[in-house]
Amino acid sequence: MGLERPLDYASGKRSLRLLSNSMVEVMPGAEPFSAAGGPMGALVIHGFTGSPQSMRPLAESFAAAGFSVELPRLPGHGTSVEDMLTTSWQDWSAAVEEAYRSLAARCERVVVAGLSMGGTLTLWLATRHPGIAGIVPINAALLTDPQMVAQVRAGIEAGQTTTDAVGGDVADPGVKELAYDRTPLRPLASLFEALGELPERLDRIRCPVLIVVSEQDHIVSPASSHHIAAAVAGPVEKLVLRRSFHVATIDYDKAFIAERAIAFARSVCSGSRGGTT
Repeated sequence: MGLERPLDYASGKRSLRLLSNSMVEVMPGAEPFSAAGGPMGALVIHGFTGSPQSMRPLAESFAAAGFSVELPRLPGHGTSVEDMLTTSWQDWSAAVEEAYRSLAARCERVVVAGLSMGGTLTLWLATRHPGIAGIVPINAALLTDPQMVAQVRAGIEAGQTTTDAVGGDVADPGVKELAYDRTPLRPLASLFEALGELPERLDRIRCPVLIVVSEQDHIVSPASSHHIAAAVAGPVEKLVLRRSFHVATIDYDKAFIAERAIAFARSVCSGSRGGTT
């Protein structure tokens, strides 16, 4: 299995993105990841204000297991908060759509795994592409707090551009997520808008679903994962984590998540729990 030059879906380049006629460098460690493997594919998606760093262990585990892998860097992520202020849900969803189509074009079966907003994007993709073999939403963001939505809107109307950071919720004190130290409000509002539309479409998801949820999550309530389990039409397995916080993919349970996700992906790609084609 050979590694390919990673395609950065936020720029079409390896490490730079054009912003206001200047080049913005990608943070070291936030680069996208690609791997050329066999006929089974895995699309891996990071979360809001985060970067591919949070999903790199899972992506590399898929690659080591022989999967063809795409881990894109979403537009506005892994560079600067100012960069992200120019992006929205439309940009992120377009990037994962492109990454999925690229992977599906060279693989017989594809699974999709995503963390937090990456989990939201995973669900969104599955409502649009019934040929996806299976999905692994990890502490996926789905349900919104009306009070928080109102506060974000009020902040925007008042001219506020950012608020406190949402990244870095990791139980392991020796691990740090590569994420922004502020949260851009307009991009967050665009995510809330998408979250308002997605729940009613979850019954379109008929492929197998492995839901990964942390009991202690200080960013996304576990209620989102429980709602997903009840709303999708496909068969559901639930993996409950008791040691890891929100960014579980780099936390104490990262190896356990990778093990279970790979076993799930192999099973659904082999057709033993096939999704709709």
